[in-house]
Amino acid sequence: MSLANEPVCIKDLEAIAKNVMPSGAWGYYDSGSHDEQTKNDNINAFDSYRLHPRMLRDVSKLNTQTTVLGKPVRTPLGVAPCALHKLAHAEGEAATSRAASKHGSIMILSTYSTTSMEKVIAQGNSDTQYWMQLYVYRERSVSQEIVRRAEKAGFSALVLTVDAPVLGKRLSDARNRFNPPPHLRLENFMDPEVANATDEYTPDLARSKKETFGATFGANGDQSLSWENGIKWLKSITKLPIIVKGIMTAEDTQLAIAHGCAGVIVSNHGGRQLDGALSTIDALPQVVEAAGDKIEVYMDGGIRRGSDIFKALALGARAVFVARPVLWGLAYKGGEGVFHALDILQKELELTMMLSGTRSVGEIDESYIYQPVNRWVRYAPGSRKAAGAQKRLLAKL
Repeated sequence: MSLANEPVCIKDLEAIAKNVMPSGAWGYYDSGSHDEQTKNDNINAFDSYRLHPRMLRDVSKLNTQTTVLGKPVRTPLGVAPCALHKLAHAEGEAATSRAASKHGSIMILSTYSTTSMEKVIAQGNSDTQYWMQLYVYRERSVSQEIVRRAEKAGFSALVLTVDAPVLGKRLSDARNRFNPPPHLRLENFMDPEVANATDEYTPDLARSKKETFGATFGANGDQSLSWENGIKWLKSITKLPIIVKGIMTAEDTQLAIAHGCAGVIVSNHGGRQLDGALSTIDALPQVVEAAGDKIEVYMDGGIRRGSDIFKALALGARAVFVARPVLWGLAYKGGEGVFHALDILQKELELTMMLSGTRSVGEIDESYIYQPVNRWVRYAPGSRKAAGAQKRLLAKL
C-alpha cells in the first residue's frame, strides 16, 4: 500500500506499518506466543457476537463520555501499555502521549517505555488520565522506585501486570533473534536526572546497573508473586488505585475484589503469553458477572473496529484499550498517525452507536448484542476420576 493513500481503517494502518517497519521490529510487535491461537482468537472471536439494533431512535446527538475510577473521560477508548514505542517512530511514547491527550481518554504507560514517564506525562493535559503499568521484581526496591517516580510525576493509578511470571515463547522473536537496537534506552530504569536532562544523553552512554536489570525481565521477575504477598505489599507502599491486568476468570476477579483492587483489565497480553487461553471478549462476560458493582472491568485485545468496542461495552466493559493499532499509527505518521488510529476507532464507535439506536455509552447494554451459546464447558476438579460419577458442570461459555 502506498503511503499516499490515507488509511481508512485499522487494517490499512496495519498494512502500512508492516511495509515501513524493519522486519525484526514488526515481528516483535506482531507476534503472539507459540501457534498464535489466542492472538488470532482475540480478533476473530468478535465475529461470533452479533448486534441487535433498534430503529426510530433520536440519535442526532451522541455522547461517548463515561467515567473511569470516578473521573470523566471523553471516550471509553484508551491506550494500552506496550513496550518500546521508539521501535515504531523516533519520538516514541512522547508522540503517543500527545495523541492520547488530544483524543481525551486514558494512556497506560509501559514500564518498558523508551521515553521516561516524566517526559510522557509532560506531553498531556488535565483532561487525560495517565496510569503506570508495573511489574513486580524479585528485587522489589526496583518496583518501588518506579512507583515513587510515577506518584511524583502525577500518574493517577497503577496497572499491575500479573500474567507474566515468565515470558511466553514467541516464535517470531526466536527466529529473528530479536534484540532491541542498542540506541534505544529503557528510560524508566535510568537516573531521572540523566533521562530528563535538557542536554540529551548520547547513545553510547554506559548503561547503569538498574537499566541492565530492567533489560533482563525474564531473569528478574518475581515468580513467587501472589495475591497475598503482592497486592498487600503494593498497597503498603502506595495510595494510588491498583488495577490488575491479565484477569481472565471469575475466580480471580473475586480475589481482586477481596484484596481491595480498584479495577481489573481482562487481558491475555495480546496473545503473547499463554497460547490456548480464551479470547478476551469471550472471557469478559464471566469477569463482569463476578465483578457486579464492586469493581470496574476494562478489556484489551483484538479490537480492530469501532463495533468491537461497542460489543465489549455491551458485555459490560467500562472501557477498552488498544495497543497494536496505536503502534501501527505511530509507524505510519508519528503522533499524527496515533491520533488517526484512535480517531478511526472513535468514529466507527459513534457510527455503530447511531446505527444501533444508542445515544450514549450508558445506553449500551447486553440487549444490543447476540451472544454465542455453549461454545465451551468447564467441569469441577476431579469430576472424571470417580467411576460412574456425575461430572459437575462449573461453567458454559
